[in-house]
This record gives sequence, C-alpha cells and structure tokens, in this order.
Amino acid sequence: MSKKIAIVAGEPSGDLLASRIIKGMQDHQANLSFNGIGGPNMAATGMHIDYPMDLLTVFGYVDALKSLPKLIATYKGLEKRLLMNKPDVYVGVDAPDFNLRLEHKLKANGIPTVHFVGPSIWAWRYERIHQIREAVSHMLVLFPFETAIYKKEGIPVTFVGHPLASQIPLDTDIQQAKQALGLPIDAKVLAILPGSRSSEIKLLAEPFLKTAQLLAQRDPNLHFIVPLVNEKRKTQFNTIAKDIPVPNLHIYDKKVSDWPISWNVMQACDAALVASGTATLETALFKKPMVISYKLSPLVRKIMEWKSGQEKPYVPWVGLPNVLLNEFAVPELLQEEANPNQLSQACIKALEDVEYISDLKQKFHQLHLTLKQDTAQKAAEVILSLANR
Repeated sequence: MSKKIAIVAGEPSGDLLASRIIKGMQDHQANLSFNGIGGPNMAATGMHIDYPMDLLTVFGYVDALKSLPKLIATYKGLEKRLLMNKPDVYVGVDAPDFNLRLEHKLKANGIPTVHFVGPSIWAWRYERIHQIREAVSHMLVLFPFETAIYKKEGIPVTFVGHPLASQIPLDTDIQQAKQALGLPIDAKVLAILPGSRSSEIKLLAEPFLKTAQLLAQRDPNLHFIVPLVNEKRKTQFNTIAKDIPVPNLHIYDKKVSDWPISWNVMQACDAALVASGTATLETALFKKPMVISYKLSPLVRKIMEWKSGQEKPYVPWVGLPNVLLNEFAVPELLQEEANPNQLSQACIKALEDVEYISDLKQKFHQLHLTLKQDTAQKAAEVILSLANR
C-alpha cells in the first residue's frame, strides 16, 4: 500500500536536508508519495510541491511582518489540503513558527508528526517545550546534548547528527584551497565572514574591516579573504570597504568548486573572524581557530527581548562551537565588545598562538567525529516507522 508523506521546509538549507531524507526513505521503501512545501532539491526527488518554499523564506522580524498575509494564506491553504487528504506522517524541517503550529493541528487530528532540527530552547524560550510536546510525535535533533532535554520532558527524540559533519571532510588541504582562490601558498590568511544578510553586512562590515586594517599594520603580509553570498551583498560590502582600505583584501562571490564559496574560504584560511550563526559550526568543522562576533540593532534587540522575555540566552555562550564543547573554546565579542581593538587582539591569538591553535584543532576534530552520523538514514527510519504504524 502506498504511503503519503507530507514535508515542509522553509529555507534552502532545509530544502537540501529534506531532499536527502526523502532519498533515504526511497532507498528503504517503495510506493512512497511526497507533497508539501519545498524547493528545487525536494522537487528533484519527485515530490509534489503544493507551495514554493520562497513563500516561507523570510529573514528577521521586519521581513516576517511584511510577509504575514502570504504566510497566513499559505498556512491555511496547506492545512486545509492535509486535513482533507491526510498523510501517513507529517515532517516539519526547521521553520518552527510555521511547522509547530501546523504540527499541533495535524497531531490533534490523528496524524503523526516529526519535527527535524529542534528549536534552540536550550538558549531561548524554554517554555516552548510545552508547545512541542503537544505538537510533535517525534523530535529529530542535530546535537547530542539535546536528547536529554526532550527525554526529560517525555518527548520521543532521536539524535541524527548534523548533515554538515558528513558534507565537510574530516581533513582538508589548505594549500590546494589557497591555489583555487589565487592566494600565495605561503601567505598567512584571515577569513572575514560578516554574514549573509543585509543587516549583518550593515552592522559588521565596518568593525571587521577596521580590524583588518589594524592587523595589516602589524603584519603587512597578512591576506584577508571575504566570501559573500551574491552580487548584491558584494556591492553592499564594497560600498563600505571603499572608505576603509585594507591591503591584500580579496572578495569572492562566485563558486570556484562544487562547494559554496564560503567553504573554500574556510578551507584556505589560517583563522577566521566570523559572524555568529551556522558559519561558526562550519568553521569549526574545517578545524580553524576563530573569533565569533555579532551586533544587533537597538530595535531588533528590543524585539528579541520582548518576544523571548529574556535579555540573554540561558547558556553563557552564543557560538555553536562553544555551546557544543560546553566551554569558551573560542572568544565571543558581541555588541559593544565587537570593536576593532578587541577583535584584532583576539584574531592575533587565533593566528599566532601555536599551542592554543593545536589544542583547538583537536577539540574540533573530536566534535566533527561526534556530529558525523548517517543523518538521512537515521531520520528516514524514524519517519517510516511512524508512517507504517
């Protein structure tokens, strides 16, 4: 008998992840049909796209408010479809605001629900655990420490590993990466990763570039490499950079291999100055010392405090490498501390302290081994076990 599986992913990373899970299920079992919200990777598996993923892809609170009417229309339309033509299981990939609400409705109507990528309740708004318990039949989590949280709350949970740990090799060739980017093989290189959003470039490009200026004064042979996600972000960054000249500055927005350009940059660098986010985990998987930084505008900071009801995370760390290692393994310089003087001093240690660098690389190697699981296989097994009940 054919099994119907509904899946919703709201961002490009979720589209790729969901497509691999779909292929994992297809390898396990025939006669599966898939529908829901997704992007090109999910469509390529044969999944029927009820609504394009672009409808859910919003960045930040302001964008979300502007997109509210289409988000509501999409939610109502998909909810109606799924309740009229019930799937055997529903899989929500990240996008917690959309997915948890829909999962709650579907579970109440007898449809098993799986949520992949647990919301960061360990950092913000732990009270969401009650909503998750009502909405989710089974949680699939990226990080091993998350399982204890859900087990304590009586929610079925499986650690499936982080897909990035399988995509990024355990060992990479720094000289090969430098050649691919047109860099001198013997040059010391600092990667500058100011983020992919307009708001991040706006707030971080200036302090990051001024940090590079200070470092270049100290070491005129130091090279700086900056990956930017597209031409628009490159133009925005260059507009700021023209008033803050930095020698040996290389800016990339085009792929030089099958990898995202940011990965080539991470592979080629000796250390990185990186905006807090997934890029910090990627940098750790490339075994690179880093300085984590971030700034929020006063308005966004107020909105976050209002929405979460807290001024800071429950855990003392912001960067994922520190959260996973349960220590301040790498420095975090946020808000007022994200200034050129403090950032440059931290970068000097990341570039020059041999003992510190060696110890950090060992920690990152062990972290990589822990997170490297057959994510698609593990997720597929859980989803199919619910679909076949």
